[in-house]
Amino acid sequence: MKKKFVSCLISFTLLSSLSTPLLAKAQENTEDIKGSLVIAGGGIGTSNHEIYEKFLSLAGGKEKAKVGIIPAASTTLQSSKKFKEDLVKYGANSDSIKILPVSNHDFSDTQKDESTWKNQVNDKKLSRAIKGLTAVWFVGGDQTKIVDSLRQNNGSDSEALKAIWDIYRKGAVIGGTSAGAAIMSDVMITGGDSLGALKDSLENKENKHVSKNQRSQKEYEPLSIQKGLGFFQHGIIDQHMDERARLGRLAVAAYTSERDKEKNFAYGVDEDTAMVVNNKDQKIEVVGRSGVAVLDMSKAELVSKQKARSGLENIKVSYLSPGDKINYHLKSFEFPKERVETKGFEYYSFNALPATGVFTPYGRLKAYLSYSLVDNESMKSAKSYVYDSKGSGYEIAFQKDNDTNGYWRYTDGQKDDYSIVNVKMDITPKTFKFQPDRKTSLTYKKPTFSSSESPAYDSIKGNLLIAGGALGSSNSSVYNKFINLAGGKQAKIGIVPAASTKFDSSNQFKSDLIKYGVKAENIEILPISNHDFKGTSENESTWKTNMNSDKLAQKVKGLTGIWFVGGDQTLITGSLRNENGSNSKVLQAIWHTYKNGAVLGGTSAGAAIMSNTMLAGGDSYGALSYGFTNTYDDMNQQEGGPAYLEKGLGFFQYGLVDQHFDNKARLGRLIATAYEKGNKNQLSYGIDEDTAMVVNNKEKQIEVVGRGGITLVDLAKVQANDKFPSDYKNILISCITPGDKVNLTTKEIVINPAKTSTRKNEYYSEKVGPNTGLFSPHGVLRKFLAYDLVDNAQSKEIKSYAFNQNKGFELTFRKSAESNGYWAYTDGQKDNYSIVKVALDIKPIDVDIR
Repeated sequence: MKKKFVSCLISFTLLSSLSTPLLAKAQENTEDIKGSLVIAGGGIGTSNHEIYEKFLSLAGGKEKAKVGIIPAASTTLQSSKKFKEDLVKYGANSDSIKILPVSNHDFSDTQKDESTWKNQVNDKKLSRAIKGLTAVWFVGGDQTKIVDSLRQNNGSDSEALKAIWDIYRKGAVIGGTSAGAAIMSDVMITGGDSLGALKDSLENKENKHVSKNQRSQKEYEPLSIQKGLGFFQHGIIDQHMDERARLGRLAVAAYTSERDKEKNFAYGVDEDTAMVVNNKDQKIEVVGRSGVAVLDMSKAELVSKQKARSGLENIKVSYLSPGDKINYHLKSFEFPKERVETKGFEYYSFNALPATGVFTPYGRLKAYLSYSLVDNESMKSAKSYVYDSKGSGYEIAFQKDNDTNGYWRYTDGQKDDYSIVNVKMDITPKTFKFQPDRKTSLTYKKPTFSSSESPAYDSIKGNLLIAGGALGSSNSSVYNKFINLAGGKQAKIGIVPAASTKFDSSNQFKSDLIKYGVKAENIEILPISNHDFKGTSENESTWKTNMNSDKLAQKVKGLTGIWFVGGDQTLITGSLRNENGSNSKVLQAIWHTYKNGAVLGGTSAGAAIMSNTMLAGGDSYGALSYGFTNTYDDMNQQEGGPAYLEKGLGFFQYGLVDQHFDNKARLGRLIATAYEKGNKNQLSYGIDEDTAMVVNNKEKQIEVVGRGGITLVDLAKVQANDKFPSDYKNILISCITPGDKVNLTTKEIVINPAKTSTRKNEYYSEKVGPNTGLFSPHGVLRKFLAYDLVDNAQSKEIKSYAFNQNKGFELTFRKSAESNGYWAYTDGQKDNYSIVKVALDIKPIDVDIR
C-alpha cells in the first residue's frame, strides 16, 4: 500500500512570537565529529546510483559496510526491506545489513507486535549492535515517530541514540530520506505547507492546536516543529522541497530560529537528491538528480504590509545542483570548473510571465528562476503567488541583486543544468479577486494557416519514436527502443542535424547510439541543412541543395532509422521542402524508407515536425489570450506569445503533437490549436521531457517509454462559446505514463496492469486549495491531478489560474463520470500515477490583486 507522508502537529506548535529562540541544541559538542551525513529529500529512485554509491563509500566501501536500517518512521517494514535490497544490488553484503528493532508502533505488514520495541532502546544488546556498525539509515514516513522511538519520555537520549552518536563521532555515516532527513537538524519541521506557514505565522494570531480531522477540512496546514536529533548542527533541514513547494515554510521556520537566522543557511533538499555533509571539511556536496535550495535569512526582515498581516523581505535564495559544494562555516559556494556563469552572458531574452499555476512555463522553482530570471537578460524581477480559495495570500517577488548569478552546464547528455545564487525574495501579503471576464480587451486572432493532409498510407510498416525533448543519455529505455525498432545493433541510422545551429547534439546522439551498441560505421550525420553551423570551417548553408540530391536520397533509402535532433523545427521543414512547399527528393526518400519499415525518431523540434500541423511557437497563456500569429520571431517565440503554426512533415497521421509538455506547460496552446485546427475525433498528444511516444502503425497503437508522461487532450465533447474566445467546457484530459498504451483509432486507453485503480479507493482525503504558482505543492499537471483530485476522496474539482496583470483564465479540473486514477510504485518507491478522463473547463477572468 502507498506510504502517506502525513505530518504530525501534536508535539510542538509554533507560537506567534517571531523572535524567540524555539529550541535548544540537541548536542553541544559537534566539532570533533569524524562521520558524515547523507541527507536525502525523499523519493530516491533505485536507479540513483550516485546516492547509493556515495552512502556505501562513506560507510567503508561496499565490501566493508555494516549498515543498520531504522524503520521507525514508516507504518510498514516494506521501505526498510526495499532499501536493504537496493544496497545489496549496489554490492553490499546482505549479511552486513540489519533492520534494527527501533520503533514505537506496530508494523501493519508483519505478524509480530513491534510496538514492544520501544522498550528495547536502552537494551545493551542493541547498543552493542549499533556500535559495530559503520552506517545507520533512517527510512521515510513520520519523523516524530523516529524521535519518539529514540528518546525517552523525559526527553533524554536513549542508549541506542547515544550509541548512534558514538559511531557518528568516530567516523560512521548517518543517512536518511524524507522523514529520515527531517530529523537531522535541531529544529525539526514536522508539518505544514508554505501557505499555512505564512498565514498562521505572519498574521499575528496565535496558533491553536489543530487536530488531524480539523486539518483535513483546511486548505492549508500551519507550520509545526519540534526538537530533532541534531546530527546536523548548522541549519534547518527540509525535504521534498521541489515536489511539495516548501520554500515558504522553510523561510518561516528559519526566520523564527534566532540562531539559525543569524549564523546558518537553511536547506531544502529536492526529491531524488541528497546533501552529503563532510564534518571534517565543513562542506556539503549536492548529489543526485535535482537540487538543494539554500536560504540566507541573515538580513531578512518582518515588515507589516496590511492590518494584522506581515511579510518577509530581504531573503536570499540560492539553488545548487549536483556537483556543487557549500562551505557551511563560511557560508560560501563552490562550483565545478565546467559550469559557465550566466551574468553578462544570459542566453535567453524573453518576457517571462509570472508563475501563476499549472499553465506557467518552467513552473517549478529551480527551473523558473533559471530560465525566467537568472539566465534571461530581459528580466530583472519575476513574481509568483500563493493564496487560498477565498483569495487571501501572498505575492512572492524574486529580484536580481548585485551578487545574483547563475552557473550553467549540460548534464546527462544535453540537459540544461543550472545553479543559482543570491536571488532576492520578498513575500508580501495580498488579496486576490477573480471575476468572469464579461468584455475582454484582448485581441484574439484565429489561425489563417491551412495544412493539407499528407498522403494517408494504410500500409506503413515503419514506426515512430517521438521524444518530448531533454532526452538523457542515461535514458536506456528510449535509446534501446529506438535501436530495436531500427533493427537492433546492426541498425543503419542517419541523423538529421538541421534543427540545430551546431553539431553538438548530433555528435552527442551518435555517441549515445554507439554507447548502446550500434556500430559507429553504421551511423551518419546527414548533410541536411538550410543554414551554416557554428564552429565548423565548412559553410553548411550550401547543403540546402542537397534536399534534391539523388545520391543522398538513395542513401536515405538504405537506412533503417532516421533521427531528427532538437532546435528550431522550422529549420527542419525548411531543409526538406522545396520553396513551393512540395516534398524534396530526400523527403520523398524518407517517406519511402518509413513506409517500408524504418523507424523515424526525433526529440523536441524533431518531435514537433511529426504531425501535419506543426506547433512552432507560443505558450499556453499567449495562445488562449491572443490566439495565433502569422509571423515567426526565431527561437524567442518558442518561449511565449500567441501560437504560431506551420505545415509539419505529417509522419504521424492521428492528431497533433506537442513537446516539452511538462516543463513548458503547453496544455493551453495544445487545446487552442486542437480546437481551431485539429480533428475533434482524434486525440492530441503532449509529450513530457525525457519521455517518448512510440507509434506502432501496424497495431495503430502508441506506448509511453521513458521517465515522464504523455498528456492526452480529447475535444470530442467540448462546448465552446463562439462569442467569447477560449471559453471551454468538457475538455477531457488524460495523463499516461510508461507502460500505458492508447489505441489511435478507438482512443481506448490501456493502463499498465501493474497499476491499481484509485476510484472509490482514494488514498487521500483532504481539502486542497488552488494551484497558484511556485509555492503550491505538486506543480506539474500530472502530479496536481493525481494527488489533489483523482486520489483524493474529498476533491470533486480543483482549480488553477493563469493570468498576467488583470487578465487571465480560471481552470477547473473536475472528476467526470469516466474519471479514474491508477497508481503503482516505480523505480523503487516513487509514486507513479496515470489519470484517465478528467474534465477541464476554462473560463476567461478579470483579476484584481491588492
